[in-house]
Amino acid sequence: MTDKKGVLVVLSGPSGCGKDTLLSKLVQRNDDVKVSISMTTRSPRGQEIDGVDYYFVTAEYFERKIEGGEMLEYANYAGNYYGTPKAPVDEMLGRGISVILEIEVQGAEKIRKAYPDAVTVFLMPPSLASLEKRLRSRGTEDEETISHRLFIAEQEIRRAGEYDYVVVNDDLDEAVADFETVINAEKMRLTRNKNIISEVINNV
Repeated sequence: MTDKKGVLVVLSGPSGCGKDTLLSKLVQRNDDVKVSISMTTRSPRGQEIDGVDYYFVTAEYFERKIEGGEMLEYANYAGNYYGTPKAPVDEMLGRGISVILEIEVQGAEKIRKAYPDAVTVFLMPPSLASLEKRLRSRGTEDEETISHRLFIAEQEIRRAGEYDYVVVNDDLDEAVADFETVINAEKMRLTRNKNIISEVINNV
């Protein structure tokens, strides 16, 4: 059979809804799933490592990448640039690895236009109250920043209907299993496997 390309998956969700934790567990359990490393101009938080969690760069460097057409998507969020370098994503998809882009709602819109077969997933908190509790438990932001993030979160949640799938992160293990189900189902979608039909018929 012809080697299959990987599935490009876009994951969005409000800050504090558990995207990083979910993806860390998902990648540990699946060798053929990788998370694209994003580039950002914000400062590292806690134990974040350059080249592992993000590529931390200056605004000037990021803007040069934009001008060179080397970014798959990018957005300005809360005063900082966030974006996805294009080359590593295309290389992994070509090797049959499913690639997850953890990006904001604005970036997801751009990916849909560039990659019409991309799968979009919105990670939903069980409630805004639980989201506020998670944001406060991080202890990294002041009251004004938390209030701003909650406002942004509500706006993002209102756009969840634009996505192909919604996963509620109430129980982490269940959320990871739901995400795996989405990826596995998409691998079997007919539009990704039309070549298999002719190969089976012709391989007498």
